[in-house]
Amino acid sequence: MANTLKIQIWSDIMCPFCYIGKRRIEGALQNFEHKDAVEIEWKSFQLDAGFVASPEDNMVEHLAEKYRKDTDWAQGMLDDMTQNAKNSGLDFHFEKAVMANSLHAHRLLHLAKKYNLANDLEELLFKAYLTDGKNINDLVTLKALGLEVGLNAESIDEVLHSNAYANEVRQDIDEAQAIGVQGVPFFVFDNKYAVSGAQHVETFVKTLEKVWEEGKFDAKITVLKGTDGDSCGIDGCD
Repeated sequence: MANTLKIQIWSDIMCPFCYIGKRRIEGALQNFEHKDAVEIEWKSFQLDAGFVASPEDNMVEHLAEKYRKDTDWAQGMLDDMTQNAKNSGLDFHFEKAVMANSLHAHRLLHLAKKYNLANDLEELLFKAYLTDGKNINDLVTLKALGLEVGLNAESIDEVLHSNAYANEVRQDIDEAQAIGVQGVPFFVFDNKYAVSGAQHVETFVKTLEKVWEEGKFDAKITVLKGTDGDSCGIDGCD
């Protein structure tokens, strides 16, 4: 392990539970003795790679149509997620959310990863979509967020006005499918243990301690029993 514990996190900006999961793993790290030896790698995942947004899109109506329920049910689902987020110190505003395809955001995240800025950009992208009501498919918005974390303007333009890193995004998704990822967030600890969903902080702490104590690792990934937390899949969030 070389005194380093690596956590790979598959996530999509459009997934509310991924933001909650981010807060919870951060909370777990604050309670982990060896937190300074932990490396986090963000991996791309798209819940709906073919999604095309329109100005009329509304989160409540979209969910009602997707699940074939009425709008009261959909609003209740969003209210529950909003409260769930508050419990983790987050402030969701689904009434302002601009639905979008996340591909450009993921491509920019791969640029940020090159400069060890992916975690910072991931945070800003989640906040932009789930709290601030910004369009994370808008190139001007993405450039502003990239600049905010310290990326070079020219590098941002080169990525956003090309197809750069699209293959890397696809590779992350293919890798997720290869290891059986059904929904996100999905956490892999040192290529040995996997935890699915936005687990409670205590669950993440126990996993970190288990992985650290075991030391050397096998290549096969084992999904820990009882670790199916709140997550979003291609069929929706639950």
